[in-house]
Amino acid sequence: MSKPRSLILPLLCAALLLGSVVAAPLHAQNAPSPRPWNSLDPAQRDVLAPLQEKWNTLPPRKQARMLQRAEVWTTLPPAKREEVRERIARWQQMTPEQRQQARVNQRKFRELPPQQRQKLHAAFERFQQLPPQQREQLIRQWQAIPPNQRLQWLKHSGHGGP
Repeated sequence: MSKPRSLILPLLCAALLLGSVVAAPLHAQNAPSPRPWNSLDPAQRDVLAPLQEKWNTLPPRKQARMLQRAEVWTTLPPAKREEVRERIARWQQMTPEQRQQARVNQRKFRELPPQQRQKLHAAFERFQQLPPQQREQLIRQWQAIPPNQRLQWLKHSGHGGP
């Protein structure tokens, strides 16, 4: 005997509901527990200091990811740890739009051929070695150039471009 079609939908819904009720506790077991700021060890708090005010409101998965990264960061020399702290602080000060643009730029950089990535990295290192006033002046000059002229300059100077 076959069941009437009108019973199949309610049975299917009941099975899905039961499956979600059973699966929810299983999924919750794998979810990390929130870690209050005062439960972090001193080395973790040192590296993650820029997040102190927001830490207790971060989702547990984000806390866990940051703690995993902090394990590596705490093994870095003091100067590199300070660099990480500064980057975290800059990221915290960015607007959501700026963060999204940074992610897009990072993805584009990773998609470049290795030789082009090396060139860009070397150019960035040279830029970083300039005195702060000269870096600021170059940034102001670059921002003063209209976007279409920037693209033309990049294409004709051999620095790439889209």
